[in-house]
Amino acid sequence: MGPQVCLDSVSRLARLVGVMATVATRTSKRTKEAQTTGIVAAGAYIPLFRLPRSAIAQAWGARSLGGERSVANYDEDSVTMAVEAARDCLNGVDRSTIGGLYFASTTAPYHEKGCATLIAAALDLPSDILTADFAHSLRSGTNALLAAMAAVDSGQAKQILVVAADSRLGYPKSTNEQLFGDAAAAVLIGKDKVRATIDAFVTHADEIHDVWRRDTDSFVRSWEDRWVIEQGYTANMRETIGTLMRREGVEAKDIARAALYSPNPRGGQAVARALGLDPNTQLQDSLIGSVGSCGAAQALLLLVAALEEAKAGDRLLVASYGDGADALLLSATTQVRRGRKGRGVNGHLASKRTLSTYEKYATFRGLIPLQPEPRLRVFEYSGATITWRLRNSILKLHGSRCNKCGTTIFPIQRICYHCRAKDDYTEVSLADQPAKVFTFSLDNLAGGLDPPVVKGVVESEEGQARIDCLMTDCDPDEMRVDLPMEMTFRRMHEGADMHNYYWKARPVRSANGASSG
Repeated sequence: MGPQVCLDSVSRLARLVGVMATVATRTSKRTKEAQTTGIVAAGAYIPLFRLPRSAIAQAWGARSLGGERSVANYDEDSVTMAVEAARDCLNGVDRSTIGGLYFASTTAPYHEKGCATLIAAALDLPSDILTADFAHSLRSGTNALLAAMAAVDSGQAKQILVVAADSRLGYPKSTNEQLFGDAAAAVLIGKDKVRATIDAFVTHADEIHDVWRRDTDSFVRSWEDRWVIEQGYTANMRETIGTLMRREGVEAKDIARAALYSPNPRGGQAVARALGLDPNTQLQDSLIGSVGSCGAAQALLLLVAALEEAKAGDRLLVASYGDGADALLLSATTQVRRGRKGRGVNGHLASKRTLSTYEKYATFRGLIPLQPEPRLRVFEYSGATITWRLRNSILKLHGSRCNKCGTTIFPIQRICYHCRAKDDYTEVSLADQPAKVFTFSLDNLAGGLDPPVVKGVVESEEGQARIDCLMTDCDPDEMRVDLPMEMTFRRMHEGADMHNYYWKARPVRSANGASSG
């Protein structure tokens, strides 16, 4: 009896030690996840419009590469797409915790003006944050990601938002015109509740003229295709990724998903096979068939897509190319599948409309110049001082909510038109408030790039504030009163030698691209 009691006690003690060890292991894992720099949130943006490559081929009597490419609307550019991707990323995130914003693009609308600062203003981020622009390289997206990681590691900022966007132009009739696509991606870098830790990275610089665009060029130039792929892309990607895997002792079988930038459908597959990866099971879809090669945004876009499919414990490989290569190794944490509210890559892929003709695409990109009608020239005038004074309403979409009666007015007004209270209001953001059409009109005589011009008033749920604005990404035949709408930051017009941005309303994007509700 005594030995049996002793054995039972030992057994219970062993089980207790085992449970304590398990708890200690899990606690240690959570502590490591909480203290390791990584990706806290992720988001993406793919424009609503897609152009079949067969339409491009038909316009030039050329061969179609198959599939379709994304096309930014006439009022979109790299800045507006970056704002949309950032909003998708920050959905549900307290924006007061953001300590910096890094913007990466090869097609920034300004060469001497901070676009990151403009994006931060549109996102209504705090003014005491770090802002920086990364440009001139296809791997500027991962360059910005590495810089953000270093800033968070050093304690310079608690969280930094990295946004990459591109809308490149390929020569008309060229292969690049079919291959390129427009998109943006965003990741929030921090140390609290990370979805994927950034474990290691390798970067490699290579001075090579394979793909380039001079300061005087509108279209991307490239050398002979075979040389570009073999001596530029493939050589750099294999060298950089191979070095990372050897240094970290990682074998091909350890990688769950490889998100590799690729200039064409076959480039990434060839690199994956050379590294021992299975393109069918381990390689993240390059999205070239459905979106296109999105320049500086491509690697981050694929990373966001990989995170949407990842499971806790998955090892992720991310690599980008451009005058060398960057390669990063990540590990998905137990937080990787926590609930998110944004559309992400998959949501935007499912929401689309087909652009009817190549000519419309060419008009959107300015390849076919249109003579402005006299009545539209009034919009050409603008002023830096007016924009600055009204920046909270223009860029942040702030309205004023009366502290006495609760009425919300847009734009900001010193006097409440309901109770006549003066200078007694609180600024509120209307950018993310659900809205609906209050009234609208279709103007077929206003001209513009995509007639008819749809103008109207949307009513926000925030105090029933009404916003007078243009509408975009919509089918005029589907417009109706009470149609659910959402606000979107867009490029309005050129005036005073400046790009002028403002907010428009668009129907809420659903899975089939049509308006919902």
